[in-house]
Formats: sequence, structure tokens, C-alpha cells
Amino acid sequence: MRILVSNDDGYFSPGIVLLAERLAALGEVTVVAPERDRSGASNSLTLDRPLTARRAPNGFRYVNGTPTDCVHLALTGMIDPLPDLVISGINLGANMGDDTIYSGTVAAATEGYLFGIPSLAVSLAGRAGRHLETAATVAVELVRRAMRLPLAPPVLLNVNVPDVALAELGGIEATRLGRRHKAEPVVQMKTPRGETAYWIGPAGNAQDAGPGTDFHAVAAGRVSVTPLQVDLSQHQQLPLVVEWLKK
Repeated sequence: MRILVSNDDGYFSPGIVLLAERLAALGEVTVVAPERDRSGASNSLTLDRPLTARRAPNGFRYVNGTPTDCVHLALTGMIDPLPDLVISGINLGANMGDDTIYSGTVAAATEGYLFGIPSLAVSLAGRAGRHLETAATVAVELVRRAMRLPLAPPVLLNVNVPDVALAELGGIEATRLGRRHKAEPVVQMKTPRGETAYWIGPAGNAQDAGPGTDFHAVAAGRVSVTPLQVDLSQHQQLPLVVEWLKK
């Protein structure tokens, strides 16, 4: 199996290093990741300048662009033949609910999915990253499962792993995305020149976090696996818009 690995934390992140090491036992691993932390980059492509790809001493390739850039470049000119699987991670911090809209981790996996390749985004639900080994073990198990029982058509799975020891995991659950409250207010500060600067505030607390959601599963110590889609059409409202346009 050929596996493309990327992330949004940068090619030097301990999460991607561990993930690549563990996946190497399952097949041929190629790493193409951003040269620096690009968290929150979402699905942005760099179209206003050329990009460069360099190779780190450990063999990883790093690109001066976004996570989407990395996977797009890999699949359109850097890798031949194309990989059988794209995995993004291991992200330090959860990507659940509304976070998936902004997430560079999810975006890297989404780009693979758009090319028709089964893709996974793997996040450790804890910024401290105390149990990266747990997330790596879960990722390897999911890849083994995909090798044994391929999902067709290609899927995009968002995986969030509680930051606990492997023995403390409460299992694995198929979930839907929850929802958060609105974000906290921006944080204002003064620059040395007296100008007002702003930090984007932290994400709000979970609003829809009931049974069946990713928030609920992770809070209960279970791995959350959420199938995602790219179709943004609001199909239920389509008949209403058709009638509205007739008036």
C-alpha cells in the first residue's frame, strides 16, 4: 500500500513524525507537509505565487504553502503512481464540530478525497499531546481495517482520539459532527506604535454535544470517526428557492 501523509502543524511536528514511522510497517510512506504551522488554513490554495518543495534530512518533503497545497502538489506532479490512501495528522488538538470548517488537518485529507482517494484526518483531542502513541495506534488500526475491508466509494473520515493511554480508551464510535457556541470575543492589544491589534478569540464551548456526536464520544473516552462530505448544497431548501425565484 502507498500512503501519502501530510498535516497542518508542519513537517517537524512530533505527530507527523510518529505517524509516518508507524505507517511505514504497512506500506510505502511519502510525507509532504507545510514548512511551518498552518493551523486554521482550511482548504486554501496558494495561487498568487509559485511554491517550492524541499527535502528535510529525514526524507520528508516540505512546502512553503498550505496543507491543501501540499497534497495538491503531491497528487499532481510529485508522486507517481498515486497513493492508495491519504492521511493527515496527527494533529495536536481536536478537530470536531464546526472546527472542521477551518481545520487545515481536515483540509489536507479533503484534498485527497477530492482526487478520489480514501482519506483520513487524525487528531489527538489534547493540545499537550501526552498520548500521541494512542492516536498513532488507532490510525494504524484504521489503515489495517481499510486494507482488509476497503470502503467504496472513497470516503473522508475525520478521526478524533482522546488524549489518554491506549488501555483507557473506551472503544471506537461512528459519529456525526456536533456544534459549538459562537467563538469568544477577540482579544485586543496595543502595538508599540499605539495601533490596536486583535487576536482571534478561542472557540466556544460545545452546544450540540449529545449522544451520537463527536464531542460526546471523545468526552466519554471513545474514538470518534465521522464520515464527511464536500457537497455544500442545502438540498432541503432547494424547492423553496425554486418557488422564491418564480415570484
